[in-house]
Amino acid sequence: MKFHRYTSIFLVLLAASAHAFDLGDLKKELGTLNQSQSAAPAGNPSALAGLSNQDQVGGLKQALTQGAESAVANLSKKDGFLGNDKVRIPLPGKLQKAADLLHTIGLGKYADDLETSMNRAAEAAVPEAKTLLVSAVKNMSVSDAKGILMGGNDAATQYFRKNTQAALSEKFRPIVSSSMQKVKLAEKYDQFAGQGAKLGVIDQKDANLDDYITRKTMDGLFLMMAEEEKAIRANPLQAAGSLAKKVFSAIRP
Repeated sequence: MKFHRYTSIFLVLLAASAHAFDLGDLKKELGTLNQSQSAAPAGNPSALAGLSNQDQVGGLKQALTQGAESAVANLSKKDGFLGNDKVRIPLPGKLQKAADLLHTIGLGKYADDLETSMNRAAEAAVPEAKTLLVSAVKNMSVSDAKGILMGGNDAATQYFRKNTQAALSEKFRPIVSSSMQKVKLAEKYDQFAGQGAKLGVIDQKDANLDDYITRKTMDGLFLMMAEEEKAIRANPLQAAGSLAKKVFSAIRP
């Protein structure tokens, strides 16, 4: 009975927060990955003139495989999401205010448990990305490789997003769903959020918690991959393979 009473309090606070829901802030939050890095200057094609197509593609594939495997490994370990402020998954949008209110009245544990469960679900799902990402590297064409090498700091990450996002969602969602089935408050959230979406006080994208977690898991993965890519471009010596070092050293400004 105590759980249901506290759940009701939480849902009331969710409802109050939903009326202050700001879609502009949500769009700003979700768009973080696509903003700053893609504006970086493109490389100089003449820098690769001394390298064969085979070396260019081989070097890029070495670097991308390294970056993808590193991002997946770091995110899939315990606290890979929960302990990293860059990718930690919060309660959706302005509904985080409900959690803040719960803390002020000594009931923050219920919001904290839900947020922890959301991030644990992401950590459980993200290992499924490795095979898909490595496959995308193997299937990369010479044209794709040249476009990435001459592109901005996150050109490779955008390639991965374009070519793997739909498949990643299909892989992630069942694992997220299985993890969240154990969380009673998650079911209550979906009941409330579905009604809130019909009334226009909650964005439809956030009306289902499994969908929200799946989307945020992909955002976190691509964000960490973009950081790996940017680091290799800035310091080619961090690349794992000799070809990768050679190629990225050649295009470094």
